[in-house]
Amino acid sequence: MSVQTITASALRTVLENQPDVDLIDVRTPSEFAAVHVTVAHNIPLDQLDVAKVKASRKVPDQPLYVICRSGGRSRQACEKLQAAGFGEVISVEGGTQACEQANLPLTRSDIKVISLERQVRIAAGLLVVTGLLVGELVNPWGRGLSAFVGCGLIFSGITDTCGMGLMLARMPWNKQAGACQRS
Repeated sequence: MSVQTITASALRTVLENQPDVDLIDVRTPSEFAAVHVTVAHNIPLDQLDVAKVKASRKVPDQPLYVICRSGGRSRQACEKLQAAGFGEVISVEGGTQACEQANLPLTRSDIKVISLERQVRIAAGLLVVTGLLVGELVNPWGRGLSAFVGCGLIFSGITDTCGMGLMLARMPWNKQAGACQRS
């Protein structure tokens, strides 16, 4: 299934000409609270429900735009919505990062969050080091944890899905705005 995309610059033009654009942001609530395109509303990917999306639509017969941080999660959301029979669903290429560079109107807070992608890298690194240490100091079978994480990263790269990211998105610090802060 092919996902239609739009550049951040083209989205800016759409927003200038059409004030009632339906734009959903599928990042975690804490990521959304830190910065988001002003007209976007938040429906996290792990809570994406077709009925919830339909109920939140401003203009049901217009395209539905989907955005995340950099484009991966919005593409997954578009695929899910298309599979559920949604009409025109469009992923914003480069996500919020590209919108920032294209000078789209953004809403920001003073909250700084650790993005879900960084949380995945931190967790994967911790698990690999833990597996190596357990394997060296406790039992050689502990290295299996590192191998498991490595296989998960390979699978994630091939399929462009991330099980660890989906699990981390459900953690309490990602459920409430600003809970996963950094200074």
